[in-house]
Amino acid sequence: MMRYRAFLLLPIASLAACGDKPADPRGVDHDETLLSVSATGRSETRPDEARFTAGVSTIAASAEAATQRNNETMAKVAAALKAFGVAEKDLQTRQLTVNRIEWGANRGKFEAVNQVEVRLRAVDKAGEAVAATTRAGANVLSGPTLRVSDQEAATKSAYASAYRAARARADAYAGAAGLKIDRVLTIRDGGESGEPPMPYAMVNEAAAQSTDAAPPFNPGVNESQVTVRVDFALTPK
Repeated sequence: MMRYRAFLLLPIASLAACGDKPADPRGVDHDETLLSVSATGRSETRPDEARFTAGVSTIAASAEAATQRNNETMAKVAAALKAFGVAEKDLQTRQLTVNRIEWGANRGKFEAVNQVEVRLRAVDKAGEAVAATTRAGANVLSGPTLRVSDQEAATKSAYASAYRAARARADAYAGAAGLKIDRVLTIRDGGESGEPPMPYAMVNEAAAQSTDAAPPFNPGVNESQVTVRVDFALTPK
């Protein structure tokens, strides 16, 4: 009886493919080393706008009287701000309330409060603008918060600085390990740090009436801080 043996023939290309290593999902080739570096960059920009809150708190025997007196005073505050180039679109209402007072010496009376956020584009006149609002009758103030209107433009140099720092750090690591940077794999934006909270201050009515001179004011500079993470592929020198 004759016996037959079965043979399985595979193409040479298929056999070679079985020996290939799968691609690294991190993007490096088999002869490369992955290095991930995080770095921080900073830039300083002079603020070009100031934002502060100006308001009026009025107490009267009735809600109608408190509201009327409050509205009259707020109209004077808005007029005072207009002299500094503050347009209507640069005033945004933040609080508008009328409440009955249930405690203290004014118990049974009514308090009307109106506060607006002011966007002042003439930063160097912020101190004078605050003084003008108090002279007009504002007795509730907070701020100012100094900002850069084009924040994206302000952070460009910070991002460039962050990348340069990452590259320098990567060069140092690679040199210490006897390697060199072959290519950049990925650049990840770590974002910008947040702004500090707005300070808050109350100004009583007597102090507002006696304030004639503008308070000292120095805009200084705003610091932008950003982070970046860069993945490098390293190869032997």
